[in-house]
Amino acid sequence: MPFAHDMVYSLATLIDLINTSPSVGGEEGLDDLRALGEFVERQQVSNVGRLRAADLTEVRALRESFHRVIVAPDRATVIIRLNTLLGGTRITPTLAEHDGHPLHIHYFAPGASLAERLSADLGVALAHLLVEDEWERLRSCSAPDCDHFFLDESRNRSRVYCDSRTCGNRMHVAAYRARRRA
Repeated sequence: MPFAHDMVYSLATLIDLINTSPSVGGEEGLDDLRALGEFVERQQVSNVGRLRAADLTEVRALRESFHRVIVAPDRATVIIRLNTLLGGTRITPTLAEHDGHPLHIHYFAPGASLAERLSADLGVALAHLLVEDEWERLRSCSAPDCDHFFLDESRNRSRVYCDSRTCGNRMHVAAYRARRRA
């Protein structure tokens, strides 16, 4: 995939955030501040500080806005929804080098809340995905019992499962057993 480290990282963070939604997995993945803190640590969001109840509320609302963007029925709707999301975000591009990561760009304004930071960085990554005509790399899992999203980073854009070790393996075993029964 022809994207820089920071874009791939932001898109992975976006996927992880969306997959915490009850509208995706059926359960609330950000049910409390502890879960939000685990998300922040897992995604290595730097310099967040102490999380507040307002952060949880704001990040959940942002998550649903992003979900509405990626499930939009067509490109025009994606553009409208993404522009609306980005229009509500203070964006101040800044070059950064921290935590062992190579030089990259943060798009959030100084002093931004966690939701504002995510909105700016993840929103810009989605915009680049759309502009680079790579939107089809953002997919939902093909396993019938899984609604998770993933980013297809394969060279030939052939990935169909969110995780080859769980959903992919389960589907391959089911297909094998069906062939054996036939």
